[in-house]
Amino acid sequence: MTDEPSARDPVGEDARIESLDERLKALRAREEGRSQPKAGKETDASYRLGNRVLSELLGGVAGGLFLGWLIGHFSGYMALSLMVMLFVGIGVAFRNIIRITSQRPD
Repeated sequence: MTDEPSARDPVGEDARIESLDERLKALRAREEGRSQPKAGKETDASYRLGNRVLSELLGGVAGGLFLGWLIGHFSGYMALSLMVMLFVGIGVAFRNIIRITSQRPD
C-alpha cells in the first residue's frame, strides 16, 4: 500500500489562513467596540434635558397661539389677542426653561 494521505483526510491548515482568521477576529472585535453606543448616564440626562427644554418652548408658543386664537375668535380682536397671547406663551416658556435649567442635577 501507499504512505500517501487519503483525499478525505483534512489537509493541514495553511499559516496564511490562520493569520487571516486571527486578523478578521481582531477586526470584528474592534468594530463591535466602535459600534457599541457609549451613552452613559450624563449623556442620557443631557439628551432628556434638551428634549424637555424644546418641548417647553414649543408648547409655550403653541399654547399661546391657541389661546390667542380662541380669545380672538370670541372677542373679535383676532390680531391683538394673537400677538398678546403669543408673547405671554413665550414668556411662560422662558420662565419654565429658566426654572428647569436652574434645578440641581440628580
